[in-house]
Amino acid sequence: MFGDNSQSTPGSLSRIEIHPLMRNVYMWMAMGLLVTTAVALYVSSSASLIELLATNQLLFFGAIIGQLALVVALSAAINRMSATVAGIMFFVYSALNGFTLSLIFVVYSIGSIGVAFGVTAILFGVMTVIGMTTSVDLSKYSTYFMMGLIGLVIAMVVNMFLGSSAFDYLISVVGVVLFTALTAYDTQQIQAMANAPGIENEGQETLMKLSIMGALRLYLDFINLFLFLLRLLGGRD
Repeated sequence: MFGDNSQSTPGSLSRIEIHPLMRNVYMWMAMGLLVTTAVALYVSSSASLIELLATNQLLFFGAIIGQLALVVALSAAINRMSATVAGIMFFVYSALNGFTLSLIFVVYSIGSIGVAFGVTAILFGVMTVIGMTTSVDLSKYSTYFMMGLIGLVIAMVVNMFLGSSAFDYLISVVGVVLFTALTAYDTQQIQAMANAPGIENEGQETLMKLSIMGALRLYLDFINLFLFLLRLLGGRD
């Protein structure tokens, strides 16, 4: 769905032009983050909901599985569903993510969460600019990014059994580096798609679905970068 990066013509910072499709991507991403934040704050403010989430493993893992299922469904079937359905699924995913992320307010202090979010926003913004302006074709590193993601997941699963704080620290550092790089990579990929010849001729339905998928990629980069930074910087309550 996303075009080949070879079609992009990145330039200097002064020549950044935000394509309407890119603006829609960031609009959808921002709305998804707002939904996630609102749900997380609401759940964390309810002692009964937090206790239910923290003590009911079936509910917690059910929400996690639901999130994974929604991401897979959106990615695999976006071309066969309507833009409205895709938008609803994106917001349901964002809400489920906020539901599970509400537990960070129990584990970490508000100050730590705020610092991690601020650093995430700065890093994300910097890498977005780099992704839009760099002359380096980041798509040639896509295999390494995929290998890094797989390795990171395996390492996290292994450390669930090892319980090593040193290994956990290393995983967090690698996670920050990986998702920082992925932010630039995904931005460049989405920009290439937005600049692809004939994109203006696509119907509103198609453009909306492309915007949602682009927003999902950047949303996942932002959330994962935030969580790994929180693990590094966060002071636990």
